[in-house]
Amino acid sequence: MSTALLTDRYELTMLDAALQSGAADRPCVFEVYARELPPGRRYGVVAGLGRLIETLSAYRFDDDTLAWLDDTHVVSPDTLTWLASYRFRGELHAYREGELYIAGAPVLTVSASFAEGVLLETVVLSVLNHDSAIAAAAARVVSAAAGRGLLEFGSRRAQEEAAVAAARAAYLVGFDGTSNLAAGARYGVPTLGTTAHAFVLLHDDERSAFEAQVKAFGPETVLLVDTYDTAGGVELALEVAGSSLGGIRIDSGDLAAAARAARRQLDAAGATGTRIVVSGDLDEHRIAELADAPIDSYGVGTRLVTGSGAPTAGFVYKLVARAPAPGAPCVPVAKAGGRKATIGGRKAASRRLVGGRAAAEVLRAWQRRPAADERPLQVPVLVDGELLHDPDLAEIRAHHRAARAELPDHARDLQPGEPAWRTDEEVDT
Repeated sequence: MSTALLTDRYELTMLDAALQSGAADRPCVFEVYARELPPGRRYGVVAGLGRLIETLSAYRFDDDTLAWLDDTHVVSPDTLTWLASYRFRGELHAYREGELYIAGAPVLTVSASFAEGVLLETVVLSVLNHDSAIAAAAARVVSAAAGRGLLEFGSRRAQEEAAVAAARAAYLVGFDGTSNLAAGARYGVPTLGTTAHAFVLLHDDERSAFEAQVKAFGPETVLLVDTYDTAGGVELALEVAGSSLGGIRIDSGDLAAAARAARRQLDAAGATGTRIVVSGDLDEHRIAELADAPIDSYGVGTRLVTGSGAPTAGFVYKLVARAPAPGAPCVPVAKAGGRKATIGGRKAASRRLVGGRAAAEVLRAWQRRPAADERPLQVPVLVDGELLHDPDLAEIRAHHRAARAELPDHARDLQPGEPAWRTDEEVDT
C-alpha cells in the first residue's frame, strides 16, 4: 500500500511551486536534528530508521493516490505527471539505530534535489519522532531495571500501528519482549502473555481459573494472583501448580510490600525459582523505587507509550545547503530567528571519547575527517538507490549496548540535569 499520503499538504504545494519556478531540480541537503532534548533528559536514542526504510520503499504515487490528488485539486496537472514517476534517488546518511544523541546532532542527512527531498519531510519526522521518543523513554526504564526483566505491555494505550512501532523501539534498547503479536510477526520481537483478570472473573472461583490455566499451559505458566486477595492468590497458586510454578504477576496495590510477602510465601513452600512479575502504570522512577523489592520482571505499558512517559524527540527537518543550479556545488543556507535559527552547511558528526567515555559531539564540515579520538556517527544508508545499511534487531541491540557503555556516569542519573556531553561545533560554513 502506498505511503505517499502520509504527509502534509504543504510538502506538495512547495513541490508544485518549485516545479513551476524551475528550482525543483536544485541539489539540496536537509538535516534532521533536535533543537533541544525533552525537559529532564540527558540524551536521546535514535530509533525508527529501519521502519523509515520500509516506509520509503512504498513511497509511490499510484493511480488511486494520483486520482485523489487530482479530484481534490491539491497540485497542478504537470505536477501530477511528475509524481507518477517519483522515486527517491537521493542519498541518506544517518546515525545508526540504537545510537545516542544530544541536541543539534544531525541524526539523518538527506541529499537530493529539492523536489525529491522536500516530499520526505513529514514522513521522516513522523517515524523518527515517534520511535525515538519511545526508545529514549524505554532506555531510561532499562537503566532503572538494572538487569531485571522488562516486558512491553503498551498496545492498548496506543494507536494500533503506533503500538507495533513502540514494541519494536522498546525491544531494540533492551526490553525482553512484548505482548504485541504484530511486532513479533513483523520484526521478530519475542512475544509473551498469559491471562488477565477477565479470565479469573470468568470462572466460578479463582481455583477453577488457575486450574484451567495450568491445564492449558503447564505449571511453568505465570498466574495473576491479585484479582481478589494477593496473599490468598499466591497460596492458591501454589496449591494448584506446586513448587514448580513458573511465576506470579501482581498488578495492583503496594507492589513492593506485596512482592516481599509473596517471596516469603513462595520460598516457604519451596518455590524458590518462581518468578515475581509486577505491572501497573510503571515508569523509570517507580521502578527505581522498587529496586530493593524481590521482583524479577516488570511489565511496562501506559507510561512508556503515552506522551507523559515518552515526550516527543522534537526532531525537525531543515534545509541547510542548496546549489544555485543542477551540477553546481551546494552552498550553506540558514534561517535566522531566535531558538529556531539554523546552522547552515552539511555537517559530519563524531563523538569524542576520553577513557572510553563520551565527552563531546563534534560537528564539522562534511568533508573534514574526524580526529583519532573520535568515533564517526553517520553511516551511508541509501546511495544511488542502493540500500547499504539494513541491520537486524540483534545488531541494533548490540550497537545500543555499546553506545550506552560510553555514557559518562552522570548521564545515567534519572533526575533532570545537564546533557550527557557537550557539543563542539567546528563548522566553518
